[in-house]
Amino acid sequence: MENNSVNEVPAEVKGWNWGAFIFNMFWGLGNKSYLPLLVLIPVPIFGFIWAIFCGALGNGWAWKKSGFQNTPEDIATFKQIQSTWNRAGLWMFIILVASLVVTLIFVGIIASMAATQS
Repeated sequence: MENNSVNEVPAEVKGWNWGAFIFNMFWGLGNKSYLPLLVLIPVPIFGFIWAIFCGALGNGWAWKKSGFQNTPEDIATFKQIQSTWNRAGLWMFIILVASLVVTLIFVGIIASMAATQS
């Protein structure tokens, strides 16, 4: 007999979740998984490390809180919901990295101009 326990996370839904990594607080609230709110702890570096944990373990947390059963239909629905979070998180990550690169280039240009002026 197949075990359809909600507490068992199917292998198909495990994996990295960009939405849980980037939008950890909002993702956690939206998925009724409140562990991502620990990023609010004001300890240096902890928030970033916890965000990585959210990205790595978030799908499992969301599955356990979702009430889905281990059926192909529920797995497909869950993956579809999380794919939206994944796309949004990945795009935001790309935008953040691109912004950082542009900012560093801009600061480098300004610094080199200031160095040649003096």
